[in-house]
Amino acid sequence: MDKSENEGERDKGREEVEVGEEGTPQENGRLMLADGLAEKGPKALSWGSGPQVSNGFTTSTPQSPRDGPGTAACAGGTASGPGVGTGSSMPLGGLRTLVVQQTSLERPRETWSKKMDFLLSVIGYAVDLGNVWRFPYICYQNGGGAFLLPYLLMAVFGGVPLFYMELALGQFHRSGCISIWKHICPIFKGIGFAICIIALYIAFYYNTIMAWALYYLLSSFQSTLPWTTCTNSWNTANCNRYMSTDHNVSWSNSSISPAEEFYTRQVLQVHLSPGLHELGSISWQLALCLLFIFTIVYFSIWKGVKTSGKVVWVTATFPYLVLLILLVRGATLPGAWRGVVFYLKPNWEKLLTPSVWIDAAAQIFFSLGPGFGVLLAFASYNPFHNNCYKDALVTSSVNCLTSFLSGFVIFTVLGYMAEMRQQDVDAVAKDAGRTRACPQRNILMLPSSVLFAVLTSLFILFLSILLLCFFLLLQFAGLEGVITAMLDEFPHILAKRREGFVFGLVCVCYLGALSTLTYGGAFVVKLFEEYATGPSVITVVLLEVIAVSWFYGTNRFCNDIQVMLGFYPGWFWRICWVAICPCFLLFIIISFLAFPPEVKLFHYHYPQWTTVLGYCIGVSSFICVPAYMVYHLLTAKGTFMQVQVLPSLLFIFFDSLSTNPLILRSSLSYP
Repeated sequence: MDKSENEGERDKGREEVEVGEEGTPQENGRLMLADGLAEKGPKALSWGSGPQVSNGFTTSTPQSPRDGPGTAACAGGTASGPGVGTGSSMPLGGLRTLVVQQTSLERPRETWSKKMDFLLSVIGYAVDLGNVWRFPYICYQNGGGAFLLPYLLMAVFGGVPLFYMELALGQFHRSGCISIWKHICPIFKGIGFAICIIALYIAFYYNTIMAWALYYLLSSFQSTLPWTTCTNSWNTANCNRYMSTDHNVSWSNSSISPAEEFYTRQVLQVHLSPGLHELGSISWQLALCLLFIFTIVYFSIWKGVKTSGKVVWVTATFPYLVLLILLVRGATLPGAWRGVVFYLKPNWEKLLTPSVWIDAAAQIFFSLGPGFGVLLAFASYNPFHNNCYKDALVTSSVNCLTSFLSGFVIFTVLGYMAEMRQQDVDAVAKDAGRTRACPQRNILMLPSSVLFAVLTSLFILFLSILLLCFFLLLQFAGLEGVITAMLDEFPHILAKRREGFVFGLVCVCYLGALSTLTYGGAFVVKLFEEYATGPSVITVVLLEVIAVSWFYGTNRFCNDIQVMLGFYPGWFWRICWVAICPCFLLFIIISFLAFPPEVKLFHYHYPQWTTVLGYCIGVSSFICVPAYMVYHLLTAKGTFMQVQVLPSLLFIFFDSLSTNPLILRSSLSYP
């Protein structure tokens, strides 16, 4: 009697799983490997993460008949075939269906309210001022229309595959940038901590740029815009007012626009600081603006993606409306056609210059933004079977098209200024300071540019709001990446204290930004943008790609995607993840080391000691990777000889090669 009741309960449980098969894993709380699914390439069940399946759902039963301790260095075991672990072999003639029931008492993971919330958040993160301002600048510097060729090649073979990889990783493992490594390769967990430190560095100085934009927004509520006249207290004798009504004004090499003087002498007050060795006092106006900015940031992200997903409906869509308005305004200015011709006229000889390809690679990498933990965090809140492949193609395409469209906005105004000054467009477009380390961050010269000199009060209002939207979107995304990482890593401590943790994080960011609010704060911002983020994040992403593609295994990663999306990634994506993306990132790193940027801002040349300081700031985040490796070795159970981390890593690496269809098993075909 008891036996028949047990069998009836078992059959009933299986029927419940089959009925809920159409739902997501969060909805039915169960995962099932159906008949024959293991033969098609699903991921092997994990050893080292305890009672968990590969995407992080806790279970109440062992995952295989032979649960072992796993490898001390990398989770996931090794594959003896296309997706079948050596320790997870099914008994001959045994069960054909594996039912795993989730019995965890932890709260279900938060998800996006709508699919569009996720798309707008990713688009808002990827499309920033680097698309609007930096891309047109490097486009005309590197051959005009000819630059689009290396840009698209770098996007197709480097940027988009990295973008797709991070979305797939975050959605499958449903974890932030720290805890995700316990499912992939625990010894590389330091990558997650490095990403969080880099995100904090960005928050230290990027919010200050938002405070500058807010200062402009508040200053625009005047009958006479302060950056359109030379009669203010901060103006000098070199101030030269050139507006559309001043046709008789002559322009010389020593002339300075009122917009530039307003920016440097009133907003930044950089003339009161001799350099980094003497920053001066804190500007109370900027301090209040920054406090208001952080208040907006806090109340936008304190409740999670349910709140920020609603905010992005405004902050991600309004910039496109503003761009359209500015484009129409620029197209109606006299001489606008000169700027457009200069923007698109191809110079094919430039393609023979290595710097063109370096700028293209760096621009697409920082524009799409892999490696900052944001894509992992955003994708982790998606439904398990969401088509992240389609999302990656759509968002990356929108990103590139926005960059191209923004070029027309900028160069129509440049053509107008060239017409007014009776100069070439090349002479009007001032060098904003080249940098290959982090191109889209280099925006210090934007407020003193011609856009602020020729637009009316209404258009300045639109442009200031546009800048604020871009900055807010980036901060929402960057801090959400840190918050998700910490909450997933320490759920028992922070899960029910999110609001308090976010408040503490915002306070830390505000205190860290105080040095950028001084009279010499612009010098600090330039130092951070050159050294604190660019080289470090590229190196971190290189290690991430190597850990996923070579140690975790491209074959195993593709099996995860097949379980999640229902199809196996094609040979193009596998080749990119294994070989092209690492070479793409290594190319950027080598170019930065071979051609270090000359750091200069306005008339201040950074002394040699600031270079050492900058490299120390950059290494301070990257040092987390080797530091955690040492910590992992010291805290692993058993003696060093018993752990044998290095042999384990080498074994997993060569085993991933042996099971990789691109390298040693090219004759294998997968559905």
